[in-house]
Amino acid sequence: MGDMKLKVFAGNSNQALAQGICRSLGVAAGAIEFVSFSNENVKVKICENVRGCDVFLIQTSCPPVNDHLMELLIALDALKYASAGRITAVLPYYPYALSDSKDEPRISVAARLVADLLVESGADRILTMTLHSPQIVGFCRVPIDQLSGVPTICKHFAERLDLSNCVAAAPDISRAKVTEAYARHLGLPLVVIDNRMSPEGNMRVHGVIGSVENRDVLLFDDEIITGESILDGARAVLARGARSVHAGCVHGTLAPGAAARIIDSELESLVVTDTIPQARHESHSPRLGFVSVAKHFADAIRAIHEETSISALFT
Repeated sequence: MGDMKLKVFAGNSNQALAQGICRSLGVAAGAIEFVSFSNENVKVKICENVRGCDVFLIQTSCPPVNDHLMELLIALDALKYASAGRITAVLPYYPYALSDSKDEPRISVAARLVADLLVESGADRILTMTLHSPQIVGFCRVPIDQLSGVPTICKHFAERLDLSNCVAAAPDISRAKVTEAYARHLGLPLVVIDNRMSPEGNMRVHGVIGSVENRDVLLFDDEIITGESILDGARAVLARGARSVHAGCVHGTLAPGAAARIIDSELESLVVTDTIPQARHESHSPRLGFVSVAKHFADAIRAIHEETSISALFT
């Protein structure tokens, strides 16, 4: 930005991704210190001069989510009071992204609250990837750039599978729009699994909209937490004659036990990006693949710093 010097700092949530971003940018990560006291308070110290600099702070949302969120807010505040010229919060996975609507009485829309907290703490803009819902962009009172993880996931499958016999599948009707982006990118037909709540209150597959017989099915979503909807979808298409089933998503939240269930399931493979770090003890199976979006974020950071268009990175 003008004559501002570029500086990149990283929180403790996803050091591997932050290092990959810095390598792609050809810069060293800035010196920052996090101190946790016995009363569970956190002190953040910026250990180098950032006055007038164009600063990017990388921190994703992953367990312990609330600790990392507070670390992010305090670090933003520290950068603000260190007189940084501009501060961009780089959030590969946006905190509280699933709490984006008032779907019950008397609840908080926490994704909006997070947006307010980021701005009050000192963020001048936000860079993130594949939000759960587009309205989160409307919550923010500062510019927000949303990158897409779809091309990275699609590139993985395009290099490994014969797409001529593939179809893209949405795990339920509500995710059809998300899956359409993958289908369009790969040039595949789209099928939808009719996965609805039964009268007993349980999710149940009622049918599959579209033909999967003798086809290789690619199940896509923006996030996998327990993996139940993906696994239910895999069983449903296999029961209807699918030849094989693979799955991909941008944010592999993978709650405890999810990776083990996926490894023991009918899925041939699952690939996720590194917006969320994965526990190493769960990632040794060849069924679990991981692709990096570090270069994608580095390209966006460079474009923001140089004030060039980043619209090409959105697709």
